[in-house]
Amino acid sequence: MNEVVVIGLGQLGRVFAGGLLRAGHTVVPLNRGDDMAALAHAHPAPALVLVAVAENDLHAVLAALPEVWKPRAALIQNELLPRDWQAHGYSDPTVISVWFEKKKGIDARPLIASPVAGPGAALLCRALTAIELPCREVALGDELLFELVRKNVYILTTNLAGLKTGGTVSQLWTQHEAFARQVANAVIDIQDALSGAQHDRDALIAGMLEAFDGDPDHGCTGRSAPARLARAIGHADKFGLDVPVLRALAG
Repeated sequence: MNEVVVIGLGQLGRVFAGGLLRAGHTVVPLNRGDDMAALAHAHPAPALVLVAVAENDLHAVLAALPEVWKPRAALIQNELLPRDWQAHGYSDPTVISVWFEKKKGIDARPLIASPVAGPGAALLCRALTAIELPCREVALGDELLFELVRKNVYILTTNLAGLKTGGTVSQLWTQHEAFARQVANAVIDIQDALSGAQHDRDALIAGMLEAFDGDPDHGCTGRSAPARLARAIGHADKFGLDVPVLRALAG
C-alpha cells in the first residue's frame, strides 16, 4: 500500500511524483502506450492511482482503468466536474483542484492552497506539503463541487476574457472589471447547468479574486483559450443558454 501509480508524467504528473517520493512512497509510472492491464496485474493494490493526463485524455483513461484500480483513482484535471467521473461509474474518487502552476524549467509556483477531497486526500496533502506546496482537505459533496466550480470560473473567465483584453489577471480586474464580470456570469451559468446546482456567484467571484491576488501578474490567455471558448459555447448550446458575451468573443 506504499505504492502510488501515476498515469501521465507531464509537468503536473512529475510534480506530484516528486512529492510522493519525498513523502516516502514508491511511484509506479504509467506512460502513454504502456500496458495498463499488465501494470494493474503487477500492482493490484496501490494506495492511489493518480490520473495526471490532460483534460482531453481523461475520459479515455477513466473508461480504460482496470476495475481493481477504480476505487483508488485520483483526479487532478482542469474543467473537472462530478459528471466527468460519474459518466464512467466512479463514486467519490479522490479529487484535487490544483492551484499551482508548473511550466517547463521553472519550479512549481502556488497561487493559493490546493483543496483536495476523497479517500486519498491526506496522502496527496502530505505529498504536496513535502515539496512546500500548500494543500488543504475539504469534504466530498457540496464543498468539493464549489471548489471545482471556483477553479473553472477562474480558468475560463481569465482565458476567455483575455482573448479580448490580453494582459494579466490584475489588469483584467482593474481595467476591465465590468467585462470580466459579464464573462464570469456567463461561465457560472454554464457551470450551474453542467453541475445541476446553483452556486453563490458572489462567493465564486470572491474566490476567483483571491487567486488573482495570489499571482497578480499571471497572464490571462494561453494556447488553450480558443478551445476552451469553443467548448463553453458547445455546453451553452446543449443547455439552451444565450451567453451573448461569449458568442461575441467567438466572432
